[in-house]
Parts: sequence; structure tokens; C-alpha cells
Amino acid sequence: MSGSISTEWISSEGNYKFRYRRVDVSGKLQYDTTAVRHNSDLDALRVDAGLYGLFEKGKWNVFAYHYTSERGVPGAIVNNVWKRSERLWDRNSFLQGSFEWNFRPRLSMRVNTKYAFDYTHYMNNNTDIKLTDNIYKQKEFYFSWAGKWAVTKNWDVSVAYDFQWNDYVGFDVNKDPDKEHPMNTARRGTHYLSAATAFTVADRLKVQASLLGTLVDEEKRERDQAPNKSKLTPGIFLSYQPWKRHDLVFRAFHKTAYRMPTFNDLYYTDMGNPALLPETATQYDAGVVYDLLREQRIFRNFHIAADVYYNNVKNKIVSWPQGPQFRWTTINLGRVDIRGIDVSAACTLAFPHEWTLTGKVQYTYQKAIDVTNPSDTYYRDQIPYIPWHSGSAIASLSWGTWSLNYSFIYVGERYNQQENIIYNHTQPWYTSDMTLMKELRIRGVRLRLTAEINNLFAQDYDVILNYPMPLRNYKFGLTVEL
Repeated sequence: MSGSISTEWISSEGNYKFRYRRVDVSGKLQYDTTAVRHNSDLDALRVDAGLYGLFEKGKWNVFAYHYTSERGVPGAIVNNVWKRSERLWDRNSFLQGSFEWNFRPRLSMRVNTKYAFDYTHYMNNNTDIKLTDNIYKQKEFYFSWAGKWAVTKNWDVSVAYDFQWNDYVGFDVNKDPDKEHPMNTARRGTHYLSAATAFTVADRLKVQASLLGTLVDEEKRERDQAPNKSKLTPGIFLSYQPWKRHDLVFRAFHKTAYRMPTFNDLYYTDMGNPALLPETATQYDAGVVYDLLREQRIFRNFHIAADVYYNNVKNKIVSWPQGPQFRWTTINLGRVDIRGIDVSAACTLAFPHEWTLTGKVQYTYQKAIDVTNPSDTYYRDQIPYIPWHSGSAIASLSWGTWSLNYSFIYVGERYNQQENIIYNHTQPWYTSDMTLMKELRIRGVRLRLTAEINNLFAQDYDVILNYPMPLRNYKFGLTVEL
């Protein structure tokens, strides 16, 4: 049996200076100013622990997690507004476990279970908008059982049952200080029944097929009534390796995905949308993967993958901020057409004296347009906050028990509303982060120390319009494994 314990504490001040520049889509500078971001303080503590064990025909693990925080919610950059009154308290805890048992040479099973409790307290004392003091509590229980039968060496069959139970209750403390009369409640039980098979033909063609049945029981809704739901979603996955001596694989899949709106989408604050409909997506993907492995050489391995995809989404669930940052607008878009390309590559170089250099790059092109109604002014416009171009690059240098990591993230231009007009244009942003890690072993106890520098070059950028992100900031962590 083995285990691990890790903890992380974060504390930051509530105000910081930043430079805020706004450039329109034509490149014209609209304004360039230096200001102070108020109400950005954060105190957070995370603690988690895990136990892992092996037995003759299987393995098990148990994991516990707790996170608590108090923070200010910074507002948008608005002229002549200097005070922000939003506060947010969070407590998130869960306990989960997993058990795997190979009880026969060709029969195996796996059981996962989880219980979680989430507590959120949101307060806004700004009398110019609306006094708000709301508490939200959610409970979740999850159980999953899956069994697999290896019919032959090249053919597997599996069945699975998952059950998820969610319970939500919200209170308006201004109207109900004693929290005796909830402003809304909801309870949902979701059953997932699935069957899948996978087989290999001539050690080259791999085929997987699955059928998932989802049954949603809306047990209790106090604020609105919603019918129970059921959906069958099939999927098929293919991969083909033309040459045994070369690890070149062509792959493709077609599947249907079904997504229910969360209780956060439906009920949090007065901007929740209880009329949200489930999202259904039909997905197609085709791609190629190539791997090269060369042991005991400087150029140790190389990986490259490319995929093209098309998604046809009905009732797509999208959210973006309007007004206070805690209150996001969530709506259904009737039809969304998504086409894209994903490309990624990675390689590892091994040098003498335990030096290793690893590099990874990734690029995504995505065109996600609203095709609901031709009479809409935003018909065939890119949906809010989805960039056409995005990518990342990661470099990791390790030596013995030391490692140094650098990451670069780039997000291209977007639009912050449904209409793709100059006024709604949002500039690209990019940022660099660096992490130094050291591992120690003291009397059988493994320690991992980390030091992070985020936004290394103090770039001015905002992910969400008018909400500039912090400049250079730091984080330190400690992980203990027993």
C-alpha cells in the first residue's frame, strides 16, 4: 500500500496596477491607460490525500480532496467606477474510490464511486445594482460499474452502468436570514447504460462500437417543471495501421453526444436560465498519428498527430459574462456548425548525465458559427469567445530530481457577443509561465517542491473583455507522498 498527501495555499492582495490597451479590429488604438484593479484579493487552501493498494488479482485506491477559498470578484473596467463589492466564498470537498478485480483470466470488472459537497456563498453590496446575498449548496453521488469479457485474444465485449444523483438548494439570505425557505431547489437522478465491443482484424484494423442510453429523472424542481428525458447515443471508432514495421495509424470516428445543463447553468443567481434545453452533438473526425521510438539514442521519441473534425450541434449551451463577473448569461443556440483542425507534435531528447529535453506544440483552427436562423443579424457569425486560431508550446528540461518547465499559450482574435462587428471584437492574447520542481526523498517519504512564475513577461491581456488578467505573479507548492 502507498499513499500521498499534498497541500497548496495561495494568498494575494486585493489591488494591483495594470496597463489596459484597447485596439479595434482595424488596428486603431482606442485607448491606452494605467489603472488599478480593485477587489482581486484571494485566500485559498487546498488539501488532498490518496491511498493506493494492490492485491493478487487487482488494485484499489481512495482519494480525498478539500478546497476552501475567499476572494473578491473584480469588476469590469468602467470609467469613474472605483469600488467593487462582490465577495465569493467556496468550499468543495469530495471522497472517491476505485476498485479493479480480474477475477477470471478473461473476465474483469471495475467499480468507481464518489461523494461530493459544494458550498458557494455570493454577496454583492452594491446598492446601485442590487443587494445580493445568496448561498448555494450542491450534493452529488456517483456510482459506476463496468465489466469486460475478453471473448478471444482480439475481441472484447463490455457493459457498464453509471448512476449520478445531484441535489441542489439555494437561499436568499436577505429575504430568509435563517435559511428556512429555499428560493429554489432541484434534484436529478441520471442513469447511464452502455454496451461496447472492440475487435482487431489481422493486427491492423481496430474497430470499436458503443451504444449509450441516458435516462434523466428530474425528481424535484421547485422553480419550474421539466420533463424526464431519455436518449440513445451511438458511436463507432476505427483505426488502421498499414505497415507493421511503422507506427503510422489512420483513425476516424462518428458519435453522438448528449449533454444536460448543470444546476449552475440553471439556477445560480437571478441570471440562471431554468428553460435551458439539453445539448445534442453529432461528431465526425478523421486523423492520422505517427510515432517513432528509438531507445538508447539521443533522439529518443517523436510523435505527431493531425485531425480534422465536423460537429453539428443542436441547442448548444454557451455562456458569457454580462454585468457582474459571477453572473454569466447562459443560453441555447439552436444550431451551431463547427469545423476544425487539431495538430500536435512532441519529441524527447536524452543527453548524457541524466539530462532530458522534451518539447510539445499544439495548434487548433476552429470555425464555430451560428446557423440557427437566416434572418438573425449574427447568422453564420462566429459564436462568442471562440477563437479561430489557438495553440500552445511546452518545453521541459530535467536533470536528476530537478525539472524546469516553460509553457506558452496563444489565443487568437474573438468576438465577445453574437454579432461579429468591430465594436464586439476582442484582441488576441498570449502568456508565458515557468515552473521549477525539485523532488526529495527523506526516510521513505517523497517530497515535491514547486515554484511557479505565471505571466513571466508581464503581458497585458484579458481573456474576457474589460477584465484584465494579473501581471507577473507567483505560486509555491508542496506535495508529500508516503
